[in-house]
Amino acid sequence: MCLAIPARIEEMTTPGNAIVNLGGVRKEISLALVDDAVVGDYVIVHVGYALQKLDQEEAERTLQMFAEMGQLDELRSELAGDAA
Repeated sequence: MCLAIPARIEEMTTPGNAIVNLGGVRKEISLALVDDAVVGDYVIVHVGYALQKLDQEEAERTLQMFAEMGQLDELRSELAGDAA
């Protein structure tokens, strides 16, 4: 199953890339598809790319739903294995 995962930007790396965090998993992703993303923003991540920004409330609600469904650990594993 392929899902887009909310993750928080922790650090800007090379131009157009950032490190995101999802429950302790840190991953470098591309910001090529998102304008004006900054540290602290939440983005939807799919296969190593941020697809869009997301407000904190919506991101936390989505992550809570994943946790309630028992899917959060699987999503963390997918994020850790993606290539940016």
